[in-house]
Amino acid sequence: MYGSALFLIVYYSSHLHAATGFALLALGILLLVLFVVQCSRSAHPLFDTALFTRNRLFAFSNLAALINYSTTASIIFLMSLFLQKVKGLSPQSAGAILISQPLVMAILSPYAGKLSDRIEPRILATTGMFLNAVGLLFLAFVNQNTPQPLIVAVLLFMGFGFALFSSPNMNTIMSSVEKRQLGTASGTASTMRIVGQMISMTLVMLIFSARFHGAQIAQVPNEMFVGTAQFVYMIFAGLCMVGVYFSYSRGNMHK
Repeated sequence: MYGSALFLIVYYSSHLHAATGFALLALGILLLVLFVVQCSRSAHPLFDTALFTRNRLFAFSNLAALINYSTTASIIFLMSLFLQKVKGLSPQSAGAILISQPLVMAILSPYAGKLSDRIEPRILATTGMFLNAVGLLFLAFVNQNTPQPLIVAVLLFMGFGFALFSSPNMNTIMSSVEKRQLGTASGTASTMRIVGQMISMTLVMLIFSARFHGAQIAQVPNEMFVGTAQFVYMIFAGLCMVGVYFSYSRGNMHK
């Protein structure tokens, strides 16, 4: 049920121009709801919904992770298209620019994780998520005339935000459950990451499908592509601020 739901949601979100696209997308959402209902009634559920209804620290940390990945996972996809289509860069040059974000995250995340043992993780994670929202808001104003060094600076800035969010948030999730639930907590956190990434790309495909009417991206005028990407970033920035609320309202881990 879960696998079928994700397949229908992801695949048919980019086929809304077809007659059956919207109906199958709705079916996927319905299957996902039924999956959650089934798990809540099962004695040995695949997905333990009780952790979300009885553990605020766990639930809000996972929701913050879901929103964070839902709003940021498609940045690489959008910026790769922008740098190659609009800026005219080669794939190698575009990749060299895009690697700046995960590089900063990889370097700083271990230090952020250690810092969360001394400083309340929700403060670090919330700060990181807010920085991501600011970065997304800036990306909403990037256009053909934006200098490449400025784009790199924004990606570095968001890499710092990712580092502040990821490790402290994971620390909170794993610390909010009993030892016997560590496997479930780890699996749930991974689910939030993967589903968030899928939601992010699904939202992009939904907007692209509605704006481009099934046309290939190479055939879309640069002005239309840039305007659509800016619209996507603006939506993601707003959703990211919702995630800031959940991140800050989760409660204190050290208590």
